[in-house]
Amino acid sequence: MRLILAAVGRLKDGAERELFDRYASRFDAAGRALGLGPLKLAEIGEARVDTPQMRQSDEAARLLKAARAADVSVALDAHGRSMSSDAFARWIAEERDAGTKALGFLIGGPDGHGDAALSAAKLKLSLGPMTLPHGLARILFAEQLYRAATILSGHPYHRA
Repeated sequence: MRLILAAVGRLKDGAERELFDRYASRFDAAGRALGLGPLKLAEIGEARVDTPQMRQSDEAARLLKAARAADVSVALDAHGRSMSSDAFARWIAEERDAGTKALGFLIGGPDGHGDAALSAAKLKLSLGPMTLPHGLARILFAEQLYRAATILSGHPYHRA
């Protein structure tokens, strides 16, 4: 099952990009034997329109377009469902086992997701109640994907 991470904003070269790339490549390696991956990153620029609602709407349309190959979309949203790493790993495995060919994960911009992205999402997933900068959210999410793959494979990385 392929994974697409569509995110508003672009990571600059340097520490954030390196850390994201490290976890993404670890996920790709660990997920291969599990039928997971590769992880594709699709970055879109922030909308340049006047109001927060217009930005949300424009970004939602472009996020959905970037993740259009996904059978199932997940919106990362502060008001979404909280899951433990184990539960997240099980959810991914359930989607894979149900025949989902591609999962699309959407990370919105500073104004949050537009209605179209939230409506299209099968799951609204929270990384926690704190607001995170988009780069850090991406890194944290890539690490959780890697952790999910290690949980599913029985690797000792996850010790909870």
